[in-house]
Amino acid sequence: MAVEESAAPRNNEVKKSTASKAGKTAKKPAARKTTTTAKRAAASRAAAPARSIAGDAPAPSIAINEPYEFGRVNVMDITPNAEQGVYPARVELGEPFEVTAQVFIEGRTKVGATAVVRNPRGKETLRVPMTCVNAGLDRWVATLMCGEHSDAKPWEKEYAAVKRQLGEWTVVIEGWEDAYVSWLHDARIKVQVGDDVENALAAGAALLERWAASADAKLAARDRKTLTQAAAVIADVSLAPEQRLAAADNADIAELHATNPLRDGVSPSRPQRFKVERPKSSFAAWYQFFPRSEGAYWDAETGKIVQGTLKTSLTGLERAAAQGFDIVYLPPIFPIGVTNRKGRNNALVAGPDDPGSPFGIGSELGGHDTVDPLLGDMDDFKALTARAHELGLEIALDFALQCSPDHPWVKQHPEWFKHKADGTIAFAENPPKKYQDIYPIDFNADMPGIEKEVERILNLWIEAGVTIFRIDNPHTKPVRFWQDVIASVTKKHPEVLFLAEAFTRPGMMRALSYVGFTQSHCYFPWRNTKEELEEYLLTTNGDAGYYQHNTFWPTTPDILTAYVRDNGIAGHAVRAVLAAMGSPSWGIYNGYELIENRQRPGFEEQIDNEKYEVKIRDWSRADDFGIGALLGSLNRIRREHAEAFGYHNVRLLETSDPNILAFARHTPAALTSTGKPETLVVVVNLDGHNAHQAMVHFEMPEFEVDPQWGAHMRDELTGRDFAWSWDNFVSLAPWADVAHIFHVVHN
Repeated sequence: MAVEESAAPRNNEVKKSTASKAGKTAKKPAARKTTTTAKRAAASRAAAPARSIAGDAPAPSIAINEPYEFGRVNVMDITPNAEQGVYPARVELGEPFEVTAQVFIEGRTKVGATAVVRNPRGKETLRVPMTCVNAGLDRWVATLMCGEHSDAKPWEKEYAAVKRQLGEWTVVIEGWEDAYVSWLHDARIKVQVGDDVENALAAGAALLERWAASADAKLAARDRKTLTQAAAVIADVSLAPEQRLAAADNADIAELHATNPLRDGVSPSRPQRFKVERPKSSFAAWYQFFPRSEGAYWDAETGKIVQGTLKTSLTGLERAAAQGFDIVYLPPIFPIGVTNRKGRNNALVAGPDDPGSPFGIGSELGGHDTVDPLLGDMDDFKALTARAHELGLEIALDFALQCSPDHPWVKQHPEWFKHKADGTIAFAENPPKKYQDIYPIDFNADMPGIEKEVERILNLWIEAGVTIFRIDNPHTKPVRFWQDVIASVTKKHPEVLFLAEAFTRPGMMRALSYVGFTQSHCYFPWRNTKEELEEYLLTTNGDAGYYQHNTFWPTTPDILTAYVRDNGIAGHAVRAVLAAMGSPSWGIYNGYELIENRQRPGFEEQIDNEKYEVKIRDWSRADDFGIGALLGSLNRIRREHAEAFGYHNVRLLETSDPNILAFARHTPAALTSTGKPETLVVVVNLDGHNAHQAMVHFEMPEFEVDPQWGAHMRDELTGRDFAWSWDNFVSLAPWADVAHIFHVVHN
């Protein structure tokens, strides 16, 4: 139903008035009007106000009864907009985001626009005046927020208040005729040239009186007094025209126009839907480690590696918490198959002591619903999640929907797998690549049955303390499958999140986000030049961010790029800064702190890959490189300036050197808890070997900085203070500072 302003008649009043007139005047049956014509005529007659003696009649608010009808002011092309009106844009609770719309009226009359935010219960929580950013295209913009930022975890008592705010919010764009600005524009000209001055000023006095009496303007008593006093001065013919006009053309009246305008012909858009999701749905810091490597050691007697367990993995939790991460992500912890088990570095034949890949899931010991006995049992896993929660960490579990030839499903449900012409089950392959240790699932024979089993398994791990699932290769399964599974799981456990590990085409990525994948792996590791990064920052933090929440990972067990390989400690620092500051959600694969950057020849992955063997690490060496301390600093900056982070508030800054990248994150003062703007400026030297200098342009008014005083910039990495103006010199060297992360200090 359209939202109607008080100036407009209610639908039942329109019908009553029209019916009453028809009853008095009807002498004989008249030709019946079409429904649309009748509604339009009734609304026009009922909404039309009496013509004022001084000036034109104010624009009426015309009731909108059908989705295709326009109001008195035209509102179109609102962004973001759900595809086919089905899939709403997604934002995290308290995340700043931007809406735009075309708002216009006929002729040269001026218009204004207001964005109104309502929670799932229909209560208005925010009303923001929009700004015209392109008059030629009638484009208006506003930065909004649904609810307040929170760090409450699903298991904490504070989460109950968070939960009540989640769901579908709406934003309505209200276009309106700006009678004050239209009048002022003409009055200034007429007073200046002495043309029809009395009529112009009389109209202005009447307009201010009407403004003072407007309920929609929500004026305080002192504001109404300001307007009526100004109207009296304008109407005083004993004063000079310039003096009379000045009573309505000054800073006080301009401020009232900005905050409490006279809005004629208010025309609301249809409500735009936004799905508001829980904390950490998009603003999160991930840390990945393999439990079997945590606490692993060499047995001097046997000369063999003793792998870690879920109990020894508590050290990994402690390390993640100390570095300020929010989420610990574990690879599959299920039994590993024996048939065709892979050896070190993906060798086709495993040695007698090779543990195999945890992605070759399932053995005679169990499948996806079983803890690998070499790691422990379900009680050990529950103890791990309980300790994680004590440390403020969420546990994310990898769920790879594939099976080893030894998985129980192979015997229990052979119809769930693809078969060759000779009747044997086909292992996975992407010619010429072959994955002999994995059987892919065939969804065509019994997708409902597979869905039911997967839902059972996910719920089992949720009950054990998992709040997030990282799904391996979801793009190789039907989108409808994930849509059904995620809907079923989140209906019972709405706090559960899903991350898509999908490196694939844009259409598939968007579809996965539509059906419930809250975050996504992405192509950040391969964006390394200034031009590539600038383009990708805007892609990630633009309109696409309303659906696909890219998570920036410098490396993963599957990815080790040439940049990380070739740029040493400085390169690791650069990529960490870009990941932590470039996206609200980022992640680190452990070993990054130890500069593990040797590639397997011919592949963009690490040699001696942890997916195929147990790694013994000397964590006492982490302090030698400083990367662990940097990770902690980056997460501290993110926490202390959380209000600067969102998928829609990145702006690129112009720099004079092709190796110096600069960008800013900015949230306006009106949307922060302190009432001050929250701005971070990131400047990075992308060259891991050479120093570079550049001039960085800082458009101060765009960041609510008064050019008269300049900007007080505090480097959050070093604590040093700088004074910035329009153009600013920076110098960064890989052996000293690879980056500045400036906080704009507002006293």
